[in-house]
Amino acid sequence: MSQFTVQPLLDTGTVRVRDVVCSGECRHRSEEECTSATHLVFPYRGVFVRHVGRNEAVAEANQLLFFNEAEGYQISHPVEGGDSCLDLVIEEAQLLELTPKEQLRTGGAAPAFRRQRRRIDPRAQALVALLRHSLSRKIAEKLEAETLALTLVRRSLGERTSHVAGASPGRQKLVDRAKLVLSSDLSRRWTLAEIATEVGVSPVYLTQVFQQVEAMPLYRYHLRLRLARALDLLGSYDNLTTLGMDLGFSSHSHFSSAFRQVYGRTPAEFQRSIKPR
Repeated sequence: MSQFTVQPLLDTGTVRVRDVVCSGECRHRSEEECTSATHLVFPYRGVFVRHVGRNEAVAEANQLLFFNEAEGYQISHPVEGGDSCLDLVIEEAQLLELTPKEQLRTGGAAPAFRRQRRRIDPRAQALVALLRHSLSRKIAEKLEAETLALTLVRRSLGERTSHVAGASPGRQKLVDRAKLVLSSDLSRRWTLAEIATEVGVSPVYLTQVFQQVEAMPLYRYHLRLRLARALDLLGSYDNLTTLGMDLGFSSHSHFSSAFRQVYGRTPAEFQRSIKPR
């Protein structure tokens, strides 16, 4: 039985969108594989690690992953639970027009990104959720969905609306280990000491390195992961108080306030936007 479930959501020639769910049975590195086109992959649930040669990238809901055409990679799932991703393929000419030149390698036959990943901002996360919910519930027309997809890609590649971590390999690995710890239990109210113990450094060093690599504090990164999970689950919860409590928020008002501060609208307002019109 395949560990993947793929649901096609949109294919217009300009944009192809799929919802890809992996059960995560492969805890260690999978066999090497590659794609026949360049894919932009937005994880929205769970976590996995992508290995390209000696480089690794932790894939979770704050990140966009680039799967370059014909570039070999392996996948592992060090945290149980599998993952779910929104997978986009953009027609080559459109992708070239959307992508800043400095992000692409030169000399290749097809567009290929220099880096494995970029951190996306909250608005891009909201666009991922809106696009997926709208297409899966069949409430978005093709033209609207194409526009949403292209807007998502433009924002996710923008120099002012996304972030590329700059750090030594050792510091990046430390930060990635911390991300895996956070992703192992999103609803847990972690302390710095607990996370630092898991990754084998002092709390002070962990906070300093995380801030240097991700340009945001560790606590805020964790909050963004929890709220991204809320975006994923808003379509399946009727009781928003229960959703907030399940994600570790102390009350509905705490959840609603944090959500609004990050996404510019309340959970109830976002939930209404993905309901049939």
